[in-house]
Amino acid sequence: MSDPLPNIPLVTPLNAQQLKTAGVPEGWNFGQADRVRFHELDALNHVNNIVYLRWFEDIRIPYFHAHAITSYDSENDPQVVLATNFARYFKPMFLSETYVIAARAASFRNSSFVLEYGIFVDGELRCGGETVVVTLEHDGKTKRPLSAQVIAALTADGASKAE
Repeated sequence: MSDPLPNIPLVTPLNAQQLKTAGVPEGWNFGQADRVRFHELDALNHVNNIVYLRWFEDIRIPYFHAHAITSYDSENDPQVVLATNFARYFKPMFLSETYVIAARAASFRNSSFVLEYGIFVDGELRCGGETVVVTLEHDGKTKRPLSAQVIAALTADGASKAE
């Protein structure tokens, strides 16, 4: 089987040019490539629906690091919780398919933002999703406003202030 993404590293953040080379449409600037593994399949031999949510997490954590949202290792970091998380399936995926999962910020408020996901195979959107992320203080209840640095990073990624 030939590699459909011969010069694209797997499970490593990709730059905009690499995403474009992999067929990911413009507007997605953060992503990584990977390959479907056997343990990700269900009884029908396609990717199990819960796996897509795991893939969202696999891209969300590096996105958080790259955009200074949290490092998960500093007591100064906010607690980051998901208020919603959903996926919409367009076409099944199968063993050994190489895909790119991409993430981008869509909008933000004072202490939350919307993160969108796209899973692409040869430029075709196979699954999309969205997460509402809320930042909290360490008491787990008080909302923590997004920092100016995070707002700048989300805006640079294409997000706009939600009303």
